[in-house]
Amino acid sequence: MTKTIAIVGRPNVGKSTLFNKICRQRRAIVADLPGITRDRIYSRAEWNGHRFEVVDTGGLVPREKELILQHILSQAREALEESDLILFLVNGREGLTVQDEEVADFIRPYSARTILVVNQLDPPVRLELTAPFFQLGAESLVALSAEHNAGLGELLDLVCQRLFGQEREADSTEEEEEESNEIRVAIVGRPNVGKSTLVNSLLGKNRVIVSPIAGTTRDAVDSVIRKGSGVYRLIDTAGIRRKGKTSGQIESLSVIMAQKSLRRADVALLLLDGLEGVTKLDAEIGGMALESGFSLFILGNKADLFPPQRKEELGEELDRRMKFAEFAPRLFLSARENLRADQLFSFIERASKARKTRISTSRLNNRFLPHVKEHLTQSGHLNLLPANFITQASVSPPTFVLFIKGKSMHFSLERFVQNQLRKQFGFYAAPIRLVVRKS
Repeated sequence: MTKTIAIVGRPNVGKSTLFNKICRQRRAIVADLPGITRDRIYSRAEWNGHRFEVVDTGGLVPREKELILQHILSQAREALEESDLILFLVNGREGLTVQDEEVADFIRPYSARTILVVNQLDPPVRLELTAPFFQLGAESLVALSAEHNAGLGELLDLVCQRLFGQEREADSTEEEEEESNEIRVAIVGRPNVGKSTLVNSLLGKNRVIVSPIAGTTRDAVDSVIRKGSGVYRLIDTAGIRRKGKTSGQIESLSVIMAQKSLRRADVALLLLDGLEGVTKLDAEIGGMALESGFSLFILGNKADLFPPQRKEELGEELDRRMKFAEFAPRLFLSARENLRADQLFSFIERASKARKTRISTSRLNNRFLPHVKEHLTQSGHLNLLPANFITQASVSPPTFVLFIKGKSMHFSLERFVQNQLRKQFGFYAAPIRLVVRKS
């Protein structure tokens, strides 16, 4: 089992900065404002041959009763329960605060596996500034500046010593193999269409915060689940708004992080509000998915509330507004009531296999290309396809190169070839890219 460390502390002490530094990538949003992180954010990290998982949590304000803050507290409690080691972060520049003491009381049941980390001490680190924090009762204390990487190595040495003791350096082959076999699934859509509710429904637990407030999810939140023989990484993203409609730094950063997370995905679930119908923004997000090249499913949410004929009407709206994604399977479900949501895993596994399908060059040229030309001839379009060779260049997504006589080919013929490739070879839920080159 992978060892896990959780980073906790009051708001704005640098938890997300430390998280990103340990993981060596920008997974969590960092801004000079309190309360940015809300959900638990996971990422893999490695130090001196040891691999472990790091969890970033929202800023803890134990005595506040505001709904979002209580949700953040609940998320942090889950992280504390499942972690092997806890990094309790405080701000050395500001000194010991009442909020720090409240957080210390909150995590006291876990004090035996807690390291106190005094952050934001600009190098050279002045150890005398750490003295007031000893009264918080932690057994181990490390001073550092996460932003400047000062003291980070010493912290990670201590983390590995506490997690692995005198164990030899970990053999990460098995973990790397499992990670490479993961099917990465991004849940995308407009704000407040039920993305986080769907994630919780698929996981069977409240993994991410759900509230009626649009924009509750800010970071891209990963969750790993095993279903049958498959391992799925669900990526819950912030709601994507139209350019120019984002207000404030945090919302803009959330949208950027959501778009960045799409690049990590194999499969995208585009969630629509089935009662509101298909909007222009839904189509734009679908187009973004198509450009990113991952397999796509279109999900109409709130099916438990559909009036008669609503499925048919929604299908017609999709045909009209998202004709470019007609290859994408459609499913009408209810994330809240878990109606047909569990069926998604078998569909996702099928889509993951289909996007990796490779067709031999001989099969494409000896069977497929003659079939396409014969089809065109029978329909009275002789010599409209000036192609003489086709080959598959790559998978994920399936990409083909078509060599033609001449400089260009009409886009309708390109679409016809793509449709024939799908008809002949399947490619379930995957976009097919066709590159036309002069012979």
